[in-house]
Amino acid sequence: MSNTRRIAVVGLGSMGGAMASTLHRAGWDVTGFDPSEAARNAAAATGITTTAALRELAGIPYAVLSLPSAQIVEATVPVLLSAPGTVAIIDTTTSEPGTSTSMATLAESHGASFVDAPVSGGREGAATGTLSAFVGATDAAVVAAQPVLEALTGGQYAHIGGTGSGNVVKLLNNVLAAANLVSVGEALGVAKAYGIDPAVAAASISNASGGSKVSAAMYPNWVLTGTHDSGFSLGLMARDAALAIDIARQVGERPDLLAAAADQWQTALAALGPAADFTEIARTVAPAVTPAGAPGTTHIA
Repeated sequence: MSNTRRIAVVGLGSMGGAMASTLHRAGWDVTGFDPSEAARNAAAATGITTTAALRELAGIPYAVLSLPSAQIVEATVPVLLSAPGTVAIIDTTTSEPGTSTSMATLAESHGASFVDAPVSGGREGAATGTLSAFVGATDAAVVAAQPVLEALTGGQYAHIGGTGSGNVVKLLNNVLAAANLVSVGEALGVAKAYGIDPAVAAASISNASGGSKVSAAMYPNWVLTGTHDSGFSLGLMARDAALAIDIARQVGERPDLLAAAADQWQTALAALGPAADFTEIARTVAPAVTPAGAPGTTHIA
């Protein structure tokens, strides 16, 4: 196998594990790392080589990061760069623009490229190589990362602008989704109070100007059914919404409506805990529309 087809995947959770499998099927020589033995075992079961030591990935030409926070990105990148050979690090983490800027500078000092490329499309998109990515980087860094971006997205990535810009737009995307999850839930709660089937209301709205992926798919598939099994946690969405407001305020913007929605996610986080599915926000904003009911109530089969 060509040396340039070697790739490390750091973070083998729901998204990272699926991306590692996608790269493996596409012919990449993948080595994965995760501090969780269970995550490593799950990846190994799909044919991926794993390691329990991050330092063993240093110098592998390409690396994909799928990590819980910007702080872990900051701790990981220097280890990957501690041996020569790195060509490009593609960070799919929903991270922070300041972190990406500093990591790109560090990578450049080692003759490597760093690209912030947070992704959208969930575990299904990760498993099928059909994610979309919000890419922030120099033109040269995007060229260096292109083989990996193509493999993960099938070409569905947008070069937003310079380093960190991918992080900004991804956070804005997530806070908009967060706000829409609240607003659609409230609207369907009103429909339910008028005796209207929320599923019928959601389908009707989805064919009109108020429609969105939230009304067309998220509520019908995960909320109205009571399954709440999207695979994305409420804790991560609450974090992303809060981060979006933070980066807005850092440049003097005051997105009051988005901030109000972000506050509702903090309320849901306190009531349901970080491990709850993110679609469970409906249980706090419109408990009547989901069989799962309000926090503290018994699930209705």
